[in-house]
Amino acid sequence: MKKKLSNSIKLFCFGFGLSAQYLARLLNKKNIEFELSGTSRSKINFKDKFIHQFYFEDDHFDKNIFSVLQNATHVLISTPPQLEKKIIHYFFDTLKNNKNLQWLGYLSSTSVYGNHQGEWVNENSNTNPTSAMGIKRLEAEKLLLETNLPVRIFRLSGIYSKERNVLQRLQLNQVKIPKSNNQLFSRIHVEDIAEALFLSFTNSKKNEIYNISDDHPCAYKEVIEYAAHLLKITQLEEISIDEMQNGPGREFFQDSKKVSNDKIKKIGLVLKYPNYKEGLQSIFEQSK
Repeated sequence: MKKKLSNSIKLFCFGFGLSAQYLARLLNKKNIEFELSGTSRSKINFKDKFIHQFYFEDDHFDKNIFSVLQNATHVLISTPPQLEKKIIHYFFDTLKNNKNLQWLGYLSSTSVYGNHQGEWVNENSNTNPTSAMGIKRLEAEKLLLETNLPVRIFRLSGIYSKERNVLQRLQLNQVKIPKSNNQLFSRIHVEDIAEALFLSFTNSKKNEIYNISDDHPCAYKEVIEYAAHLLKITQLEEISIDEMQNGPGREFFQDSKKVSNDKIKKIGLVLKYPNYKEGLQSIFEQSK
């Protein structure tokens, strides 16, 4: 059953990255009354809304975080996965004793599924991560789900936005086409992430897990070639997976899967960018 949205949201963001910023902008756009607080390792430059800023890095943080968390109605965690243990260690008691807390969202990753040989995965599929990041994300999910807080887990596909996208990387000559075209993956525009998070404020249940992805999983090569078409780039360098340096980039190509978004659509999400072509075309037009 759909719950009524708070008259006044007090949103606290552990990590104020792009997804958190777009969520705050969306709340502004919808004329939602809310207070905004967030953590960072450096000064936050956010012009859309006044934000109470707090330093947080590992064991070093602003002690004023405790008092703000005591009254938060919504908490978003979008930090690197090694920080979740720190958040639970230092702030669990404060969150547990907060009678106003309605929603705690954690931004995880579809990398927790691992390799499914190009088959579809949904929220009930086996999780067998192959990458270091996927392993850490799954550990963080389990830690948070054990807290008995009003946790929602969001497994995000590859995020892109007008700030960070393949068009930029192509223009900077930072993209090479993988020779293998067998690997399938899903992606999601950050505006659609923000809309999904907002809908979950009232349409989701405690301890639910949601994939957030677009409608068109495909090979990375397909995305690059379309972006190159928009930019009128005709010469693209190819590289084999074996030639890639070890690290997150190479780990990415170990997995192949198509991520179902059926569940998140059931709570009302209508994708603004249902496929990469619409998303990249919009970014391209905005950059002119």
